[in-house]
Amino acid sequence: MRKFTDELLSADEARLLLRAALMSPSSKGLHAWEFVVVEDKATLEMLSQCKSQGADFLSGAPLAVVVLGDPQVSDVWIEDASVAATQMLLQAEDLGLGACWIQVRDRHDAEGGDAEENVRRILGIPDQLRVLAIVAVGHKGMERKPFNEDRLLWEKVHVYSPMLPCF
Repeated sequence: MRKFTDELLSADEARLLLRAALMSPSSKGLHAWEFVVVEDKATLEMLSQCKSQGADFLSGAPLAVVVLGDPQVSDVWIEDASVAATQMLLQAEDLGLGACWIQVRDRHDAEGGDAEENVRRILGIPDQLRVLAIVAVGHKGMERKPFNEDRLLWEKVHVYSPMLPCF
């Protein structure tokens, strides 16, 4: 969901989103992720310009959660932070909210600058933390068609059998 109404999230909705992230599984239970919640419109506008494409709609979101990871805590911080972000996306849908992942790691702004550094500068994030993504959340500002199950790529599923080749 990339279009939101102006309605703010309730404190309970925001808490449930963060609760889902904080309850997400992590490698060895190390919880190498951290989260920055942003509701300030001016800051959301700045963040919407952190990369050249795919973040502009953030300026219309009532809330964003910046998903961080600490490589000093775990070598699989990317996976752990990704699971936490996905948990937030699923929780948003369960609450009837719209949400969208904005990739930041390994992305660049229009001038070729590092999107991660842009987010770090805007929010004052310490150097040891890495910025994986931003999850934009709000009340749905449009209706989307349900996923067309005819488009499922079942050919990408392989069932292993010792008697038959898998591919």
